[in-house]
Amino acid sequence: MSQNLNRMPLIDALKAVAALFVVLNHFSSYGPLAEATRQHFPQISTWFFEYGRMAVQVFLVIAGFLAARGLSGDGQGLAAFPLPLIWKRYLRLVVPYLAAIGLAIVAAAIADHWLDDDMVPARATLPQWLAHAFLVHSLLGFDALSAGVWYIAIDFQLFALMAVLLWAGRRRIVAPALVLGVACSSLFWFNRDAGWDNWAIYFFGSYGLGAAAWWASDRRQMSAWLGVMTTVTMLALVVDFRLRIGLALGIALLLGFARRTGWLEQWPTARPLAFLGRISYSLFLVHFPVLLLANGLYARLGLDSAGSVLLGLALMLATSLGLASLFYRGIESPAASQRISGSLGWLAGQLGRQMQRTRHLAQRAVIGAPNPPVPAAPGRIPAPRDWPGLRRS
Repeated sequence: MSQNLNRMPLIDALKAVAALFVVLNHFSSYGPLAEATRQHFPQISTWFFEYGRMAVQVFLVIAGFLAARGLSGDGQGLAAFPLPLIWKRYLRLVVPYLAAIGLAIVAAAIADHWLDDDMVPARATLPQWLAHAFLVHSLLGFDALSAGVWYIAIDFQLFALMAVLLWAGRRRIVAPALVLGVACSSLFWFNRDAGWDNWAIYFFGSYGLGAAAWWASDRRQMSAWLGVMTTVTMLALVVDFRLRIGLALGIALLLGFARRTGWLEQWPTARPLAFLGRISYSLFLVHFPVLLLANGLYARLGLDSAGSVLLGLALMLATSLGLASLFYRGIESPAASQRISGSLGWLAGQLGRQMQRTRHLAQRAVIGAPNPPVPAAPGRIPAPRDWPGLRRS
């Protein structure tokens, strides 16, 4: 089996298709352009509205698959404390995410002048922005500043939970057993209660299927391991059938067999799919600002024909892809992200040194401050030595 794990065309292709489905789901869900699409093209619009969101399962399974590869490639536990890895994942997600939130805030301010619709987020407040920055906006009940940002928070929670579980196990067998045990609890319990959908445990079943696919594909009895994974998931579906979990199982099996056979690094070879898969996170982040502006302009122009709907959707998709490409090159790519993180680190260091310098100067000023003048007795003029300007420090 090929060991070239740096390039995975199959994962790129899956991410490309899933990203398009998520974007089309949002295009069919928000604003007057979505309403016009439902009016002129009801069947396809309804289909994307109902089923496009399930593409998120593809990202969940792939994320679990890649997390297992990066954190526990051979099924081993984490020996070192996982906080540095969690912090690195946070920066990887948040640097482009906050830039996209800034775009969404600007786009909402512009669209608000053109469009009176609930899809336009209200003016952002500082607590709301801080909650987004720390990925706790859903947990604290803040309105989202962009569509789909809940997923970034969940992705971070999932990675952190898996890292902690692998560290808690610290052994070759115990560590993956903890991960798969929590995944089973999600499949049979937590994922059946929508009240948990702001927490990683709700989605950990799909994430754990991706991890199980990676570990199973590296074992001699791969069929037996994948068979156990399939049997457990099917039992969970018998208890409570959920199409999204069925899709997650299918993607996990595809990844497991693809890794074993070598397809993972060899197929498909279409360059457009590879490119779209590479910029899929950027596309996920920037398409909502484009959607806001496009819907505002559509409403302002008063368009409503079938042709205008098709043209609007095509332009919206093309603009989203173009902006995502620029966003990837300038912000999300590893080189750009490292440059931005380095600049932020340098700025933080400069601010820290300036604060230390200011504190030091303040301390020196306090130590060398003149004593307050002695009040003069009534009827007596203060002597020159008592004037503040002449006293020695």
